[in-house]
Amino acid sequence: METILTSVAIYVVIGVLGALVGFGVSEALRRTLLASRQRQVEEQVHQIVQRAEREAENLVKEAKLEAKDRLFQARTELEKEQKETRAELGVQEKRLLQREENLDKKAAAADKREAESQKREQTLARREEAIAAKEEACDRAVKEHRQALERVAGMTVDEAKRQLLSEIESEARLDAAGVAKRIIDEAKENAEREAREIIARSVQRVTRDYVSEATISVVPIPNDSMKGRIIGREGRNIRAIEAATGIDLIIDETPEAVIISGFDPMRREIAKVSLERLMQDGRIHPTRIEEIVEKTKTDVEKMMIEEAEKIIFEVGLSGFHPELIKVLGRLKFRTSYGQNNLYHAREAAYICGIMASELGLDVKLAKRGALLHDIGKAVSHEEEGPHAMLGADIAKRYGESDKVVNAIAAHHEQVEPICPETVLVAAAEALSAARPGARREALESYVKRLEKLEALAVDFKGVQKAYAIQAGREIRVIVRQEEVNDVECSHISRELAKKIEQELTYPGQIKVTVIRESRFVDFAK
Repeated sequence: METILTSVAIYVVIGVLGALVGFGVSEALRRTLLASRQRQVEEQVHQIVQRAEREAENLVKEAKLEAKDRLFQARTELEKEQKETRAELGVQEKRLLQREENLDKKAAAADKREAESQKREQTLARREEAIAAKEEACDRAVKEHRQALERVAGMTVDEAKRQLLSEIESEARLDAAGVAKRIIDEAKENAEREAREIIARSVQRVTRDYVSEATISVVPIPNDSMKGRIIGREGRNIRAIEAATGIDLIIDETPEAVIISGFDPMRREIAKVSLERLMQDGRIHPTRIEEIVEKTKTDVEKMMIEEAEKIIFEVGLSGFHPELIKVLGRLKFRTSYGQNNLYHAREAAYICGIMASELGLDVKLAKRGALLHDIGKAVSHEEEGPHAMLGADIAKRYGESDKVVNAIAAHHEQVEPICPETVLVAAAEALSAARPGARREALESYVKRLEKLEALAVDFKGVQKAYAIQAGREIRVIVRQEEVNDVECSHISRELAKKIEQELTYPGQIKVTVIRESRFVDFAK
C-alpha cells in the first residue's frame, strides 16, 4: 500500500513539473512571436510613412506645376482683356470727339436761329402795332357807319336784331306747322287705308253663316199619342218636366211636335235632350223624369267642356286651366242678340289672329285674348259688374298673363290698353258682333234707337252734328269750335252719358266722344 501511494506521489510530482516546464516553454514562444510581430508592424509603418512622403512630394510638385499653369493662363487672359478695354476706350473716345463736334455745330445753328427769331419778333411787333392801328380805324368807321344807319332806320342795332329774329321765327313756325300738318294728314290717310285693307282681308278670310238662336226649340215626336204620355195623368208628367228643367212645354195641335219655350238656351237644351231620352226609354213618370234630367245636366256639362276644347284646338291654342275651359264652355249656351257667344269668341279669335299676323304682332297672344274676351258673360247673370271686368278677374284667377287679362278688361275700353294686341282684340270683337247677320235685332227698333241716340246729342247747345256708329255702341258728337270751348266739351260728354243712361235701354255700354276741331286753310297763288 505505501508503495502504491509513493508511486502516485511520484507521478503527481512528475506531472506538476511537466506542466511547469510546458508553461515556461509556451511563454517563451509567445514572447518570441510578439517580438517578431512587432518588428513586422514597425517595418510596415516605416514603409507606409516612406510611401506617404513620396506621394506628398509628388503632390507638391504637381500643385506647383498646376499653379504655374493657372498663373500663366490668368496673365494671358488679363492681357487680352486689357487689349479689348483699350480698344473700347479708343472707340468711345472717338465717339465723344464726334459728339463734341456735333454739339458745337448745333450750338452755332441755335445761335443763328435765335438771332433770326429776334429779328422776326421785332418784325411781328411792328406789324402788330400797324394792325392795331388799322383795327382802331376800322372800329371807328364801323361805329360811325352804325350810327348813320341807326339815324336813317330810326332803331338801334338790338331792336333790329330782335325784329329780324322775330320775323324769322314766325316764318319758321308757320313752315314747321305746315310740314307737320302735311305729315300727319299723310300718316292718317295711309293708316286708314292700311287698316281698311287689313280688316277687309281678315273678315273676308273668316266668312261664316250665322243663324240667330230663337227662344223656342221644337222636339219631334213619333206620333200624337206621345203627347198624352208626356202630359201624364192629370198633367203630372209635364209639371215634373217643367219643374226639373225650368222651361215651359207647349203641347198644342201642331202635329208630331212639342215646343220648348224659354230664354235660357242651356235649360232649353237640357229639356230637349231629356225629352228625347224619355221618349226613347218609354218610361215617362216623375221619378224617371228627375233621373233623366239630372243625367242630362251632367252630359250637357261634359258636352260644353268638349265643345270648348274643340274650339281651342281649332284656333291653335293650348295650355288653358281646366276650370277656365269649363267657364269657356258655358258660353255655348249664352247668346247676345241671338249670336252664340262661344262661336262669336271663336270668330273674333280668327279675325284677331289674322290682323296680328298682318301687322307682325304676337298671333298667339291676340288669339288667346280674343277667345277669352267674353268669358265674363258666363257668370254675368250670377255676379254683379261689367262682363269685361268679371272676365278679367276669372282669367287672372286661373293664371292667364297680364296682357291677356288686359285684353279682356279693355275690349269695351273700360281700362287702358297696355299692348297693341289688346286694341286688336277690341277691333276683332266689334267686327264679329257688328257685321250683318251676326246678331238679331228688329230693324225698326234698331233704327229708332240710333235716331234717339243722335237726337239726344243734338239737343245740346253748340252741337253741329252727331253720328251713332258701331251698331249704336258709340256716339260721336261734333261741336262748333267758335261756340264751345274745351271745358264745355267735357261737360257735354258727361251730361250726354247721363242722359243716355236715363232715357235709353241698350246692351253693354255706349261710348260718348265729343270732337272740337280747328282747321286752318291757306292757298298759294
